[in-house]
Amino acid sequence: MRVLVVEDRRQTAAFIRKALQAEGFAVDVLHEGDAVLTAVEQTPFDAVILDVMLPGRDGLSIVRQMRERRVGTPVLLLTARGALNERVEGLNAGADDYLPKPFALDELIARVRALCRRSSGAPAVVFRVADLTLNTLTREVRRGEHRPELSPREYRLLEYLIRHAGQVCSRMSIVEKVWDYDFDPGSNLVDVYVRRLREKIDAGHEPRLVHTVRGQGYVLKEGL
Repeated sequence: MRVLVVEDRRQTAAFIRKALQAEGFAVDVLHEGDAVLTAVEQTPFDAVILDVMLPGRDGLSIVRQMRERRVGTPVLLLTARGALNERVEGLNAGADDYLPKPFALDELIARVRALCRRSSGAPAVVFRVADLTLNTLTREVRRGEHRPELSPREYRLLEYLIRHAGQVCSRMSIVEKVWDYDFDPGSNLVDVYVRRLREKIDAGHEPRLVHTVRGQGYVLKEGL
């Protein structure tokens, strides 16, 4: 799921981005309001976290214009103003939810997940390779009768590989889709996470499903 965070305070935006990425979201960040409409019209975000008080165009006018242009992306408004009439104003402008500052990151993440589930309206997709299954709605992973406990990043890596089962995924494509370019692509972090994934879904099971294609990347499939 891809989320746009619009927050002029860079430290706050960084905290939100880090928390969402730790939960497996891809996150884009803007620090002023003037670029938001173009961004939401060009990119299919699953949700927008939008501060009300922004340089340039303010959050309320942004969400009003989004709805006028029939952009239906769910919007969670953030503001230091918590009065009831101001919350009502935000919801009437077209926002889907409202969270006054200061807020707990756990609550923010829960609200974003709820917005994404509500807006998708799509049934769960279950991917299967051999006896490995991944349910995109419940995020449940099974290998036969075993239910491995995956971290959010491990889950995101597995989902990317299983969506491209049988195709070789390069390290750079994994960096782009799983880490959103948030670390040095020259590091060995991809290899470390692939090794962890193997330990959780391949160890003790046959056939082995996660394979290294030397010089190219990784592939999820039955046998090579």
